[in-house]
Parts: sequence; structure tokens; C-alpha cells
Amino acid sequence: MKAFAIRFVFGAVFLLQVVTASPAETIKVAFLGTLSGPFALQGEETLKNVQAATDIVNARGGILEGRKLEIIAFDNKGNPQEALIVLKQAIDQNVRYIISGVSNIAHALTDAIGKHNARNPEQSVVFLDYGALDPALTESKCSFWHFRFEAHADMQVNVLTDYMAKLPSIHRVYLINQDYAYGQAVTRVSREMLAAKRPDIRIVGEDLIPLGKVKDFAPYVAKIRASDADSVLTGNWGNDLALLIKASNEAGLKATYYTLLAALFGAPGAIGAAGADRVKTVYAWDINAADPTRQKMLREYKAKYNAVSNLTFLPAYRVIEMLTSAINTARTTDPAKVAYALEEIKYAGPSGDSWMRAEDHQIIAPVYVMGFAKVGQPGVNQDEEGTGYGWKTEALVEARDNLPAIKCQMERPPK
Repeated sequence: MKAFAIRFVFGAVFLLQVVTASPAETIKVAFLGTLSGPFALQGEETLKNVQAATDIVNARGGILEGRKLEIIAFDNKGNPQEALIVLKQAIDQNVRYIISGVSNIAHALTDAIGKHNARNPEQSVVFLDYGALDPALTESKCSFWHFRFEAHADMQVNVLTDYMAKLPSIHRVYLINQDYAYGQAVTRVSREMLAAKRPDIRIVGEDLIPLGKVKDFAPYVAKIRASDADSVLTGNWGNDLALLIKASNEAGLKATYYTLLAALFGAPGAIGAAGADRVKTVYAWDINAADPTRQKMLREYKAKYNAVSNLTFLPAYRVIEMLTSAINTARTTDPAKVAYALEEIKYAGPSGDSWMRAEDHQIIAPVYVMGFAKVGQPGVNQDEEGTGYGWKTEALVEARDNLPAIKCQMERPPK
């Protein structure tokens, strides 16, 4: 009996040591992206950026003295209804942090998460929005549980139209955008800002196209040519931009494109040599703005994940780095406490200082204006998607110089 008791005590102590020594439970984060369909490339490349950012955090020790981040990917198929299905799957797997983007999906997720959190405060979920650009998400539709890590459409168009207003060569502008919340916002604010900054500029045409449905942009390019536009301003992204640029190149259209998302995955390959010095874009950051050490790191991650892009999608890194800082600040993974901590977080990123504005959960961050140029020109030593062309910095607007008005009336849970 005495021997049994000794063996029992020894076994219990051994089991306790094993449990104590085992790795801490990972902090699960769900990525809800478009991993199939016409925008799959954009979803896949965004996921690779998130994974690279997570690797960086985990390699330096993780969060809360050693806990690692774990990214769990779900395919929302580019559809708001499907996004709600995979959101429930993630919540059922006890995931409390959701990464996603694209405005129509972000609106659906924000509404669903708000209702879920109201019904289940003990299972609250935080939505980390890497790039849904409809301003309403941090204005009339703002939510305590939603945080946006990219400059929204009005902020980006403000930077782009400031740049355009300084160019005396621009007289006739054609607007073409996708027909959903984000594209409609770009159309509206482009008209307003160009009229205010350069009243002499004429809007000579305007189209809203169905999101992801147009396969042949030749008719739209013909309309642009017929309008005699010298410039095209577009918020199109993914296939809707790639096919538009391709059709323009095939038709020999000489208008200059001023874009919000030409640096996003897939577009540079479509732009090619024909877009040299003729496509401008705003973006959060680029590899040609990086120092040699960071360039080397990006090339290593590009090889690791077999990425098409250079993995420079800075909002993905902001999400992971600022979430890490918020959890470490709160000293807990409790979503409500982390959300309150995230309101105070600053990020000293490679593009310059940025911060999460507490009043509306909108990131205030630098924005670049870049031009597509041949590698070898000053400021362009890395190409995009094997084209031999890359992005050259033409302007950098600091965060403090691009502050949108606060239009959010936010309800907050008790601390």
C-alpha cells in the first residue's frame, strides 16, 4: 500500500511537470478570405502576407511570454452570405479574432459580430479589417468590435486627387468603379474632391460595373477613348482592374490611369510594359521603399510561401503587430479588454508612424503615391510579378497630414 502511494504521488508530480512544461495554448486567429473564384489570387496573397507577419511575431517569442499566434484560414468565396457561414464555423472553433476585408463582406461581418457579441458577451469576437475601404465602416456604421487597418476610400482619394490637382496636363477625367459600397464611395468622393481642388477639370464619363462579372472591358475602353479623356480615375481591383488595364493596352489607349489598388496582387502583371510611367497608384507601402535588410526578409518570405507578390501588403502586418501589442498591453486575450487596448496602440511601421484612432477605430497612417517604372531607374531596384517593372515613390503623405473627419457615434461595452 505504501509503495502504491509513493508511485501515485510520483506519477502525479510527473504529470504536473509534463503539463507545466508543455507549450502554451496558441492564440487562434481566423482569416476569412476569398480563396476561390475570380478574386482568389487576392485572397491567397493576402493570406500569405498575414502568415509572414505571424511568422515574424512567433519567431521573436510570440505573445504573453511565449504563446504563439495560429492563423486558421476559411474561404468566404467572395460572398457575404458565405462569409457569415464561415464566421459561425470560426466562432464554433473558439476563435475570437477575425481577419477579413472587402467592403460588402465587412458590412455583413460587422453586423453579425455586433449581434453575436450582444447575445453572447462571454464569447465576444473582434473584427480586424485589413482593407474594406467603404468609409461608412468607421463612420455611420462604426462598431466597437470593428477595427480598420488601412486608409479608407475617402482618405486614399484625397491623397490621389491632391496629387492629380498639381498636374497641369490633366483636363478630362473618366471615372470607372465597381458597383458596390466601396466603388460607389470612390465615384462620389472623386467627383467632389476634383471639383473642389481643380474646378477646371471635367468629368467626361462615368461607369459603375458589376463586381467581378465583366470578362471583356473592350466596350468600356471604347467609351473612354470616345470621351477623349486624358486620365482615368478608378478604384477597381483584382480581375476588374487587371482586365481593364489589359483591354486598354490592347486598344492602345494613351490615357493615364490614376488608381487606388493597382499595386494589389495580380494588377502589376496585367499592367506590364505598356503601363510604364502611365499608371499611378496610392498604396500603404512598397518593397522599393524598404531598406536592404527588410528587402532581404521579404524575398525570403516570398520564397517560403511561393508568393506572386513581394509580400508588402502593410495592412496585414499592422493587423498582426498591433493585435500583438494590444494583447501584451491588456495582459489577457479577453476580446473586450484587448479591443480597449487596441484603441491606444501605435505602430512604428516601415512607412512611418501610424495609430488606431479611438473615436472610430480607423487607422491613421501614411499613404504613398507611386508610379509604375522600369527596374533600374532611381528608386526602383525590385520588380513586381516578374514584369521587370516596379513601383517608384512619387509622394509620401504622412499620417498627420491626412486626417478624416470623425463621423462615428460609437457604443462601447463596460470596461
